[in-house]
Amino acid sequence: MSLTASLDASHVTAVPGEETSLPLQVRNSGTTVEEYRFEVAGACAAWTTVEPATLSLYPGSTETVSVTFRPPRDPSVPAGETPFGIRVVPTSDHTEPVVPEGLVAVAPFTEVTAELVPRGSHGVLRGRHKIAVDNRGNAPLTVALSARSGTERTGITFTRPELTVEPGRAAFAELRVKPAKRLWRGTPVVHTFQAVVAPPAPDGEEPAAPVVLDGSYQQEAILPRWLPRALVIACVLALILTGFWYGMLRPAVKSAAREAITPEVIASATSGPDQGGGQTDGTTGGGSGGGATTAPPLAPTPTPTPTPTASAKPSAKPSAKATAKPLPAPVPTSAQVQVRDGVGGGSRSGTALTVPAGKTFRLTDIVVQNPQGDAGTVVVTVDRGARVLTLALENFRDSDYHFVTPIMVPAGGEVTMTVDCRKVGRPVNAPAPSRCAESLFLGGTLQ
Repeated sequence: MSLTASLDASHVTAVPGEETSLPLQVRNSGTTVEEYRFEVAGACAAWTTVEPATLSLYPGSTETVSVTFRPPRDPSVPAGETPFGIRVVPTSDHTEPVVPEGLVAVAPFTEVTAELVPRGSHGVLRGRHKIAVDNRGNAPLTVALSARSGTERTGITFTRPELTVEPGRAAFAELRVKPAKRLWRGTPVVHTFQAVVAPPAPDGEEPAAPVVLDGSYQQEAILPRWLPRALVIACVLALILTGFWYGMLRPAVKSAAREAITPEVIASATSGPDQGGGQTDGTTGGGSGGGATTAPPLAPTPTPTPTPTASAKPSAKPSAKATAKPLPAPVPTSAQVQVRDGVGGGSRSGTALTVPAGKTFRLTDIVVQNPQGDAGTVVVTVDRGARVLTLALENFRDSDYHFVTPIMVPAGGEVTMTVDCRKVGRPVNAPAPSRCAESLFLGGTLQ
């Protein structure tokens, strides 16, 4: 073979982030000028170079090239020994290349970062935090966790006092802050503390500076500050509802109960077959001298019959069959009417309902609608002119009235709406109408 190559040392130590060089001697033992190129083999090829990259040698001459190791200060390059080889390949001669081999030892380095999440917590009984420890070095790392409280009123504990973190990875531990005393009421109290992440000291080296994380826990009162105010408001609302019940709802319920007791209900409840009474003859007894004598029964005393006079009238007693006859059930009835009236033409009326003969209309609901927003007056009358409502049209669009005590409209009576238009309204996004237009809706029962 016309090529020989050798390393000055088969073992070299490389520090991450720095350069380390190793000489490589190449000798041309052939009879012609030859050019050689160099290739790095192994896991360190990405951060290892040979300078110069090519070399030309005369026959019998020897030259030295430099193999430079530049491991990055990154977790991707683990600490420890890594084998490598330098392939010396002739460019013109197709003989087998020469591959000197060696070992490069990557020195370990330590770099730790940590974060407290969240920095500040709040709660009634305790505060919860998490510590995230990142190992940015190139060797496994075990860190110790501790805490320093700003006051003696809190206790700080860790779920894991130590964390072992692989290179390029992160590990988590939970931190809990518990106050020494409970705060029942008052202003929240803030407790400050520091979490300390201490990496180990390498052999023969000074220990790395610990990572100190500042945090805080806000202790809140068990009884919130808004509770007294909420209790006062609840008491006031209870008093208002009680007054509303006794002032409005209770009288309305009593009135509805009284109205439900009608003559028909009383007649239906008191009707039934006549009850007849029998007469019992009584006997009296007396005795003397050891004997007993039974007295004859007393004859009933006749009741004198009054003599009818010219002014006396015989009273007619209704039979049980006639009294028990129920009245027909009330029929729910509704009616409506629409009245149109122009400006300046006088008022116009419309009849919504005329009560049939032999019936009575119990009016309980009235709805008056003013969809156009007209201005003027509307009057609702019942039973030939008796006013029920007098409304100004400009005050409403829809007006609903419910009567607890129904308005009784007898047979032949009418429910009428009269409209006096003073100004025609204009609906939104619609053509302007020429006349006022109002609607009346009635609800009730026909008895």
